[in-house]
Amino acid sequence: MIDIQNITKVYKTKNGELTAVNDVNLSINKGEIFGIIGYSGAGKSTMIRLLNGLEKPTTGSVIVNGQDIAKASGNELRSARQKISMIFQHFNLLWSRTVEENIAFPLEIAGVPKAKRAQRVEELIELVGLKGRGKAYPSQLSGGQKQRVGIARALANNPEVLLCDEATSALDPETTESILQLLLDINKQIGLTIVLITHEMHVIRKICNRVAVMEAGKVVEQGDVLRVFQHPQAPITKNFVSKAAGETQETQASLEQILTNYPSGKIVKLTFAGATTEQPVISQIIKQFDVVINIVHGKISTTTGGSLGTLFVHIDGDKQQIQQALQFLKQHEIQMEVIEHD
Repeated sequence: MIDIQNITKVYKTKNGELTAVNDVNLSINKGEIFGIIGYSGAGKSTMIRLLNGLEKPTTGSVIVNGQDIAKASGNELRSARQKISMIFQHFNLLWSRTVEENIAFPLEIAGVPKAKRAQRVEELIELVGLKGRGKAYPSQLSGGQKQRVGIARALANNPEVLLCDEATSALDPETTESILQLLLDINKQIGLTIVLITHEMHVIRKICNRVAVMEAGKVVEQGDVLRVFQHPQAPITKNFVSKAAGETQETQASLEQILTNYPSGKIVKLTFAGATTEQPVISQIIKQFDVVINIVHGKISTTTGGSLGTLFVHIDGDKQQIQQALQFLKQHEIQMEVIEHD
């Protein structure tokens, strides 16, 4: 569906050249939700502008459904952009137009007859959950409702790809969840390919099938979301994953206190993924080995690829029994990390 080949984007500034995207290769499948995550300055916003043709790469190609967007121009580029829609962090609605008129705007530009426009607008209002709000103006809507209008407008011309540029960053957590669920529902209903740009790993965890992690213009890691959460490789990915898993500074401070209070035994971080989250390993260890286990902290979250659980436990007892218990965990394909003092 989307094939990004050796993309590099270099800007010329008064201080010299700035490489915003550096030799990136990505392949995005038709109908999947693909996340691109990175902090400010990572190059993800430039990537999204390269995807919709607002920027031309210095080198490389952006193939969307067999067409190289990087080489398209004029009518060819305008036609290609009609199949690549976008929603934004700050909604970008027309404040003097009603909900219906905002959604109808791209249809007007495309020359769709009035009767067909009205029918399509009605369908989209129903799809995004805004029935009864068609005559309202943006100033009369909540943040979540504004983003729903933005999504409806982006879908007006039946695009093949929807680009989401930090689409939930301006929303509160509860509204963020509802918008992400809407995007997930739309993806399932119409098979729309979604490329989601964000700096929040919980957004990736919630709805994405695969993810690419960007840092300093490069993709430093990519893969299935569940695999990346279970086995993060790059330091920046480990940082994103730990924050999404709720491992805050308070958690680390609590672990340090636990290590102080329990000088014997081991504090172990266990990570469960997929089917392993349903295994009763703690009770099995207690039955099979002469050890005492205290659960310090735990959390289970879900990804599109399955459940992901993190559990911190204190294991105490005979050293040999503890080692046998740890070996038991390894044999059951549970990722394990013994926590030591910093």
